[in-house]
Amino acid sequence: MRNLIVKIAAAALLVLAPAIAQAAEGYSTANVNMRAGPSTRYPAVAVIPAGSSVEIRGCLSNVNWCDVEFYGGRGWVSGQYVQAVYEQRRVYVGPRYYRPLGIPMVTFSVGNYWDRYYRNRDFYRERDRWSRGPDYYYRNRDRDYYSRDRDRDRDRDYRAREYRDRNRDWRDNDRREEVRRPERRETDTNFRNLPQFRGGKADTYNRPDPRASPFVCRPGDPACD
Repeated sequence: MRNLIVKIAAAALLVLAPAIAQAAEGYSTANVNMRAGPSTRYPAVAVIPAGSSVEIRGCLSNVNWCDVEFYGGRGWVSGQYVQAVYEQRRVYVGPRYYRPLGIPMVTFSVGNYWDRYYRNRDFYRERDRWSRGPDYYYRNRDRDYYSRDRDRDRDRDYRAREYRDRNRDWRDNDRREEVRRPERRETDTNFRNLPQFRGGKADTYNRPDPRASPFVCRPGDPACD
């Protein structure tokens, strides 16, 4: 039983040995963002200071982006910001140096990579949208932003129209009030000049005193004799 366990362990070491060996030490040449995918459009997860040491875990064959490890974190950095020592000199990491430096060529999948390293990140909630590529994500995000802006502008225009219509109603009411005011003054004046008001008293409601004379006699008027 012990021999079987030893053989299994040895076989496992043989299988894992190439993967363990296929990694290279690199150095960042500038303050560079380590991103959640092989593009500047993916979210940044850390900033690697210039001259810092990174462990290159693999690079893509079609574009010059490499999966690196920095202080226990994982992410992607463009090869134009990473150098490695080759034949006692530093060279920028590129496809021609992958094999001599022992760097494996790898692929990238948002689902697998983010599941392993970014479950606690805020952008992980939108993993399904990011899985279709950053161009798709930003195109749909911009469309959503445009829709929200359009709705906000529509609401703003509606409020502006409502405010304008309300002010117009107020102005119309003020104009009508200005037109009615002289008529009201003239009517009030004529009403107060009635004989019963000149000859008697009125209460606070401008009603004539019933004891007042209905008319005022003029001197020489036969009706007053």
